[in-house]
Amino acid sequence: MKIKSLEEIYLFSLPIKESEIIDFFLGASLKDEVLKIIPVQKQTRAGQWTRFMAFVAIGDYNGHVGLSVKCSKEVATAIRGAITLAKLSIVPVPRGYWGNKIGKPHTVPCKLQAAVVLCWCVSFLPPEALA
Repeated sequence: MKIKSLEEIYLFSLPIKESEIIDFFLGASLKDEVLKIIPVQKQTRAGQWTRFMAFVAIGDYNGHVGLSVKCSKEVATAIRGAITLAKLSIVPVPRGYWGNKIGKPHTVPCKLQAAVVLCWCVSFLPPEALA
């Protein structure tokens, strides 16, 4: 069986083990955003051990989103690692309508939650959908 789209991977619940798979299917439409970079320290006998933790969100503005966290000794290495992990954690996001059905589906039809170590993202319903 040959996989022709990213939706087939999700349909059959196949694991994505390489970030190049996401690059092949989503390619240039994929955008990444560094949410936050924080220094973290560990106390040892010799002093403090400083590392950097990067939080990254990635998506294609067409229903696919990924979140990740990576800790490393250098900021650039942490960001690169977080982008790779975010590609591996991409999931499809269902979309619906809010108010009227003009145009393509554009809002999230239900409450979504995602957690990555220290980052917790919750997408809430629009006010009219709660009624």
